[in-house]
Amino acid sequence: MATQAAYSSTAPSRAELDALPGATVIEFGTNWCGYCQGAQASIAQAFEPYADIRHLKVEDGPGRPLGRSFKVKLWPTLIFMRDGVELARIVRPTSAAEIGTAFASF
Repeated sequence: MATQAAYSSTAPSRAELDALPGATVIEFGTNWCGYCQGAQASIAQAFEPYADIRHLKVEDGPGRPLGRSFKVKLWPTLIFMRDGVELARIVRPTSAAEIGTAFASF
C-alpha cells in the first residue's frame, strides 16, 4: 500500500483500528507541522521495502480522540500494530533506519 501524501482529517475509530487484521502503521501528525514535513523523506524511504503494509496518516490535534486514545503527545508519532495490538512506537523519527527497526516488530 503506498504512503499517502497528506494527513487525513477523517479518522477511523479506535475500535475499528483494534479490529484491523494484519500489520498496520498509524502515523499521527498534521500537514503544517515542521517536524512532520521534515520526517516525510525518511518515512517514505523506510516504507519502500514494506509497500504492502497498511499505512494510515491521521491528522491529530485538540479534540481528536484517536490520538488521545494512543496518548500521542508529539508529532509525528508512528504506531506499529498487528491485529490491533501495538508492537512498537517511534516519536519524531530522524532516519529511515530508526523506522526500519520498528518494522522488525512485525
